[in-house]
Amino acid sequence: MNFEKVITQTLTSNNFLVYVFTEEENRLESILKTKVNQLFHQKIFVWDFIDGYNENPNDLFNCKQNPLEALNDIAKYKNNNIKAFLLKDFHNFLNDISINRKLKNLVKNLENNKQYLILCGTTNNIPIELYEYVKYLHMPLPNKKEILKEIENFTYSTEINTLEYKEILVNSYLGFSIEKIRKSISQLVIQNVSTKKIIKNILKQKQEIIKSTQGLEFYLNDNLSLEIGGLSNLKQWLNIRKLTFTRKAYSYGVKMPKGILLVGIQGTGKSLSAQIISRQWNLPLFRLDISKIFASVLGESENRIQNIINTCMQSSPCILWIDEIDKIFNEYTNTNDSGTKQRVTNIFLTWLSEKDKEVFIFATANTIHKLPIELLRKGRFDEIFFVDLPNFKERLQIFYIHLKKVRPTTWNQYNIYYLSHLSKGFSGAEIEQSIIDSMYIAFHEAREFTTQDITKTIKRMIPLSVIEKDKILTLRKWGYSGKVNIA
Repeated sequence: MNFEKVITQTLTSNNFLVYVFTEEENRLESILKTKVNQLFHQKIFVWDFIDGYNENPNDLFNCKQNPLEALNDIAKYKNNNIKAFLLKDFHNFLNDISINRKLKNLVKNLENNKQYLILCGTTNNIPIELYEYVKYLHMPLPNKKEILKEIENFTYSTEINTLEYKEILVNSYLGFSIEKIRKSISQLVIQNVSTKKIIKNILKQKQEIIKSTQGLEFYLNDNLSLEIGGLSNLKQWLNIRKLTFTRKAYSYGVKMPKGILLVGIQGTGKSLSAQIISRQWNLPLFRLDISKIFASVLGESENRIQNIINTCMQSSPCILWIDEIDKIFNEYTNTNDSGTKQRVTNIFLTWLSEKDKEVFIFATANTIHKLPIELLRKGRFDEIFFVDLPNFKERLQIFYIHLKKVRPTTWNQYNIYYLSHLSKGFSGAEIEQSIIDSMYIAFHEAREFTTQDITKTIKRMIPLSVIEKDKILTLRKWGYSGKVNIA
């Protein structure tokens, strides 16, 4: 249900005292003016603590900087022609004992006079004493329909007017306020840039917005050189679901995927996969940084994880990348912190299970044994994949990818078949490092690096499969137990 319908339902259901959590007060005011006029054929009186009431006939209300007087005037004025009041920035006054008391006293007057008082603010913390008196609403950022309307208000080239590009633009602007969308579109139209540059600029603007959300990082998916070797089953699974975030898939009735968990050895391309999927699916990629969530102030950690969840939902469809999720749960649970970490974990797990927005969870882990059972049950993730060390064929592909990056015209001069045999037990990251180390040596000696240089480097390196032999054997035994799919 969109917010306009929510407001209509609220104002026709005897909810006379309403608090709206929003940072878009101008958009809220516009919606309320329209709805109050439609429902009651009246104007809405709007107050702020600098200018007082505006659109005020005959100066009926004179108070400006005194919120208590603003409430007193509502109680005094019982004209049936005035149906609704909007008081802005009222979150600043809710904890004042006199304001708190006055609001509770005012409810009866509002009921008797069939008048509606809407308070708005930028915090979702309502004093517990007001819970029984106030109808709480959260005004979400513009939905796809509202964004499309804003886009169509501007004249674009024929290319941008196609349905495909409109859908891409709408998805790119999710998570923006109406005001930010209007400013962005205006700038882009004036600059007369190409469609690809338009989308790139939008994503850069989104990156700036996300910076204000503690614990969330935004990754631009514009690195066209990203490639990954192997993981054929994972690639096929993702390719089949590539179009499930489109309008066409919605019309078909296909359910959106919830997410996947990749469990495997370090350096096997798990994290790189998140960035590649973001580029292929053309979806924004957010990375959860758990180290920035926990704060010393009571209740702040819970607010931060909730803000992260809200940001992801408002920006959907998107991908939320949770790297090394096993370390998150291992490090931040069972500690003496008055239950803060456990509450944050519970909020996040509940959301994973109940989320109905198009937020695809891409989680990675280096081990399965430290993860809580409730995280692994069906409903949290669509699939769990085991990522093993690359086999011979996959090592061939990895050598090809990395050598072609650094020597695009002479890569075939290297004996990748021999190197692939020699590097058995190496991860993709270790193969890449063997090439890098060889280049260092050859560059120091002022010559081109060779297959022999890489061979020497490989023979000197001790891979993780040797250093952590027992742990990796245990993990591989689980991976090939038939309980999960092989990536």
